[in-house]
Amino acid sequence: MTTLLLIETATPVCSVALAREDEILMELHSDEPNAHSSQLSPFIGQLFDRCGLVPAQLDAVCVSSGPGSYTGLRIGVSTAKGMCYALDRPLLAVPTLQGMAAQYYTQNPDYKGMVCPMIDARRMECYTAVFASPVEELKPVSADIITEGIYDQYLDRGEVTFIGDGAEKTRPILSVHPHAHYSSDFVHSATGLLTVALEKMKAGHYEDVAYFEPYYLKDFVAKKSVVRGLH
Repeated sequence: MTTLLLIETATPVCSVALAREDEILMELHSDEPNAHSSQLSPFIGQLFDRCGLVPAQLDAVCVSSGPGSYTGLRIGVSTAKGMCYALDRPLLAVPTLQGMAAQYYTQNPDYKGMVCPMIDARRMECYTAVFASPVEELKPVSADIITEGIYDQYLDRGEVTFIGDGAEKTRPILSVHPHAHYSSDFVHSATGLLTVALEKMKAGHYEDVAYFEPYYLKDFVAKKSVVRGLH
């Protein structure tokens, strides 16, 4: 039976899950500040203990690949790569927005509309994409400044549900369209990676553990630290 460890650290939620075949055995998450650095490794240890498994039983490690938090992605990817090296297991990577959409479709199996996952990129900018299913991407991933009518080409075709930590701030602008809907109770987690991860395993689409890097979408800009009294 295929056993996967799923790691999601691209958003404010730090989440890990263990899966056997297409079933999630357990998921742990935290949205506390700095949870990615302080909780990721303990969560992984707790998962194995509570599920009665050991890391050597893994068939692969899957990580959310971005876009999203620069620091969160670095922590998640470095942890996943470290485990793959130590266990000699392959690495899978699922685009974060696709994982969000796949999670929504899994949780709402009767839903036939489109899904637009949104990750907050500050001010009125979001990392977004539009999906018609977990594996059918209609709009490629991009960093969008949200303005009136920006997604009308999709909304005019049918229902679009906006999800993610960036969605709520767009409601006043986008909800004027009758086909725009919001899922305010959606909480992204590592469980959303499973559907796409299994498809990638079947197709043999693994990452090069040595050279794989997260998809940041935008360059990271470090702010200069200012210490009072020093120039």
